This record gives sequence, structure tokens and C-alpha cells, in this order.
Amino acid sequence: MAKNSLSIVDNRTGKSYEIPIEEGGVIRASALRNIKTSPEDFGLMSYDPAFTNTASCRSKITFIDGDKGILRYRGYPIEELAEKSNYLETAYLIVKGELPDREHYQRWENNIKIHTMVHESIKQFMQGYRYDAHPMGMLLGTVGALSTFYPDAANINDLESRRLQTRRLIGKMPTLAAFAYRHTRGLPYVYPDNDLSYTGNFMSMLFKMTELKYKPNPVLERALDVLFILHADHEQNCSANAMRSVGSSQPDPYAAAAAAVAALYGPLHGGANEQAIRGLMEIGSVKNIPDMIKRVKNRERRLMGFGHRVYKNYDPRAKILKKLAYEVFEVTGKNPLIDIAVELERIALEDDYFVSHKLYPNVDFYSGIIYQAMGFPMTMFPVLFAIPRTAGWMAQWAEMVRDPEQAIARPRQVYIGEQLRHYAPIDQRPKPTQREDAVSEAI
Repeated sequence: MAKNSLSIVDNRTGKSYEIPIEEGGVIRASALRNIKTSPEDFGLMSYDPAFTNTASCRSKITFIDGDKGILRYRGYPIEELAEKSNYLETAYLIVKGELPDREHYQRWENNIKIHTMVHESIKQFMQGYRYDAHPMGMLLGTVGALSTFYPDAANINDLESRRLQTRRLIGKMPTLAAFAYRHTRGLPYVYPDNDLSYTGNFMSMLFKMTELKYKPNPVLERALDVLFILHADHEQNCSANAMRSVGSSQPDPYAAAAAAVAALYGPLHGGANEQAIRGLMEIGSVKNIPDMIKRVKNRERRLMGFGHRVYKNYDPRAKILKKLAYEVFEVTGKNPLIDIAVELERIALEDDYFVSHKLYPNVDFYSGIIYQAMGFPMTMFPVLFAIPRTAGWMAQWAEMVRDPEQAIARPRQVYIGEQLRHYAPIDQRPKPTQREDAVSEAI
């Protein structure tokens, strides 16, 4: 009878080891420590830069099958949620594990809305940024600053405190984002209007001018809601990993969320849709696509918006956004970049190079086109990502806090530096140019 284990023979010693295979085809990395050449030996370690094949946790939140192009929140297909749900309902699902009934949804919506206001000192803090400060940098700083306003958040092991901080952060993130946007425009900040929906209120804080009551366009309001649903969580991505890693040292969740915002700031994560837009702008015209394809195949440049670390099939979020883009254009007018994007996708998906390398459009390929059509500057793209991802971050953080297997994150390393050396007086040391690694190690 087959055993649910892995047999390893260490050819250095001839010894055989049996390592249990746990649910999901997982082995414990710590089991490798038992494979030694002597009692003094540290034991084997696995080496996995960027965690390409290492599970850092067990999670019930998001399921992804990249080979099949499947994304589910708590078991629900992303396609169904995007079609039938709204962001706040999806956020409830992600945070609490189940879809709410009407009574619980109304209570949840109210609990979020009563936390949309921020302390006036936060507004003054934000006004201290330069007029041309990047909105994501402003968001990063202000999310971290929230830590000083809510000292009760340090009680991370208290369930009610975790729930309160979750509601606070989901409620305040659109306000902070909108204030950052208005700051870059030199416009007065607009306070929340809780008569509106979550996304409608956000649009009001962004775009309201002299009218007494802002009325969001329902098509654009719904489009933003769908975009928020699609970005609400995505398993152990860079920012979720940052949230968990920093959170493992047990600071309050605002400090951990600031770290997640910082991780999202980068062009390989939250800024990827800006890079995709810039790539389409560089192409400039449909007639220039064949030359771009040739340059990509010759590895002269990357095609941003194609390919994904996890998905080796068409990103299910990209399919939804491609359709959503045309609905938005009915209101805003067509973004001319869509013609380049659609033709680029068509050619790429018929090309053996892209198919064999499993380079399919990802969520960033169409989201930036929609945001641009709605009037958002590219500097706001990662901010628009951070707002909905807050629900996922807080769910990931709370799951980590409750997990008895989790401890402070502390990866091992493979040391490749100098061995034992002895201190020499400064006049007896060789010149830096005589050191073998002086140039490569220079900072």
C-alpha cells in the first residue's frame, strides 16, 4: 500500500529518511533539518528566493489555480461576485468567511460608514506634503500615522479590537486616498457623504466641486465597484506577505498595513497597470504592434500586462475587465488605447511564442485603461488598488494572528561572505582597489 510520504536517500551518508506529505502535497521544511552528515551538522535547508515554491501559511481566504485560470474568494468564483455582489458585501465575505444576510450586511455597511471620517489632525498632517507629492507616498505615510491615533489597536489578541480596526481601516482608506488626490490637484478636501454607497462616496470625495450634492454616474460607480471586487484579495502576493511578515512581530495593524502599502507601491505590484499603460502609449498605434512583438520575442523589452507569477492561463479578472471597459466607454468615450490593447492581445494569443510561454493578459492590462478613461492620473493607480485590497490585508493579518503555527517571520539565509578574519590597524589595510569585490560590493 502506498504511503503518503517522501523517501530521501542522502548519498553523502547512505542514510534514508522518510518525510510525511501533508494535505495539499506539502512537506515541512523543518523536516529537512534531520538530514545531517554528523551531529554537529546544521542539517539541510531549502533555498527558494522570492518564495516561488514555498508555502508560508495555511489560509482559508483565497484560492487560485493558475493553470486553470481560477480565482475564488472563500470558495465563491470571482466571476459570480463581480456580476452579482458589491464591494462591501465581498469585503464582508473576505473578512468574516461567509456572505451576510440582509440584517448583517446593513449592520456591516453602517459600521464601515461611521468610520469614514478621519481626525482633523490627519488632514493637517496630509497638508504638510509637497504639492507634487506622489499620492501613494502620502497614503503610505498617513496609514502609518493612524497608528498614533488609535493606541487601542495594539491589543491585537482581542477579537473586538481586531474587528474595530478592520472597520476603521476599510472605512478610512477611501477618505485618505481622496484627500491625497485632492492635495495633488490643489483642491479643498471633501468630507465623506455617507448617504452614498462605498464607491459613490469615494467618487464624491474625489470629484465634487461646487454642487451641493454629488451624484455619481451609476455606470462608473458600478465599474469602480467591480474593480474593487477584483482587487480585494489575491492570496500570498507581495503586499499580503508584507502584511503578514510585519504583523508577525505583533505591532498594531496600521503599522502592518503601512508596510503592505509600501509593498504595493512598487511597479511590479500595485504600479503594474501604470507600466502597462505606458507600454501601450509607447506602441502608439496598431500598426506598430508587430515591431513591438518582435522586440519582445528578441528579449529586447518586456510586455507589461502580460504574464503572471501565478496564472499560466488567462487571468479571470482580465476577462471581466475587458468587457467592463466598453461599458465605461459608453459614458466616458472610448480610450484610444483600447484598440491597441485588443489587437495586441489578439496577435499575442495567436503567436506560438506567447502561447508556449503562457503569457496571457493579466488584470493590469485592462484596469489601467479603465481608470484612465474615468479621469484618474496614473499616479493614482496604485492608490486605487490599495483601497479594496485593505479588506484582504486585514483578513490575512487576522488569520495570521489567530494561527498557532505562526511566529515572527525570520527566514534563513545561505551565507556566502568572508570566513573568519582578524582586525588590522587602519594603516595596514589594503587599498579598496586591491580588494577583489570592492566594485561589485560598492554601495
